[in-house]
Amino acid sequence: MTPGAAPSPSPGSLADPLSPVIAVDCNGADLGPAEVAAGAVLAAEQGARVLLFGPAAQLGELPDTIEVVDAPVSIAKAQDPVSAARTTPQASIVLAARAVGEGRAQALVCAGATGAALAAGTFNIKRARGIYRPALAIPLPVPHHPVTLLDVGANADCRREHIVQFAFMGAALASTVLDVQRPRVGLLSNGEESQRGSALVLEAHAALAEQAVDGIDVFEFVGNVEGGDVMSGAADVIVTDGFTGNIALKLMESVSQTMLGAVREAAMSSTRAKLGGALLRPALRGFRDEIDPEASGGAYLLGLRRLGVVPHGRFTRAGFAQAILRAERGARADIVGRTHQALEQAGALKRSPVSAAGASLPSTG
Repeated sequence: MTPGAAPSPSPGSLADPLSPVIAVDCNGADLGPAEVAAGAVLAAEQGARVLLFGPAAQLGELPDTIEVVDAPVSIAKAQDPVSAARTTPQASIVLAARAVGEGRAQALVCAGATGAALAAGTFNIKRARGIYRPALAIPLPVPHHPVTLLDVGANADCRREHIVQFAFMGAALASTVLDVQRPRVGLLSNGEESQRGSALVLEAHAALAEQAVDGIDVFEFVGNVEGGDVMSGAADVIVTDGFTGNIALKLMESVSQTMLGAVREAAMSSTRAKLGGALLRPALRGFRDEIDPEASGGAYLLGLRRLGVVPHGRFTRAGFAQAILRAERGARADIVGRTHQALEQAGALKRSPVSAAGASLPSTG
């Protein structure tokens, strides 16, 4: 059976003993560890195998199918997550990442602390061989046409080879998780012309265009896309540096929430508006659910030896459940292995340095 083809257990059934185990850090969520644990219960009811790390006394009653490791120490709010991950081995995110690195779990979910997840994952799960930088990728809730955007915050500064690897990572995610066949990859810029953009964009465009000329069939490079094209369906995957991607993501989230609030306010502004709103409520509810960021489960941490998922800290139990289920599906479908294979076939992996004698030195990646 091919990766990802295993049947999902029916709702309410016990988890498949052969399914991936998902290590979940419960610390860092705005609504507290108990909300993350409640999301784990929802995911377990759909067959997920969950290993929780957090303050056991605060997690509430849990079914026997969920294993808990008491880990009350949190570095979710640490000013320097890299230092905290190095010096706090008892922290819940460090213990969860270590469980994945040691093979006791097959994917990591961290409840809202991106910096801590990135640091703990890099130290304990390790970067995959030949990967320059891990990246955060998020499926944007575009109605009828999800778009994967990366990097959205892991790397403020990037080089062209990083962007090329992001393209392969995003394409593998889109094809595996979103069932997009041969995804169209665009490069975020301030103009569609190949001569437009920063020095990084110009270099990355040339490198991605060269990949297309070489006949790599993992994705189709469609060139530059502007900010207004992110939500239009001009590309299935859009790549950029983490600084630009994080600003774009937060701007879109803010506009979405503001627009929904304005629609809600207009629908309650008069008796006539309330009557019209009552007629539109079923359609608007479906639209709201379709653009709900919790439905995507959060951002995928790609480039490590195992998959990570980082939901937003403000998520409710429904969003955390989706994060766990998405991590399980990604582990089943072997996103990490498929991404690495595509990068290797394209010659896009980082090469090991060569000594003066000609022998390859061990790669640190």
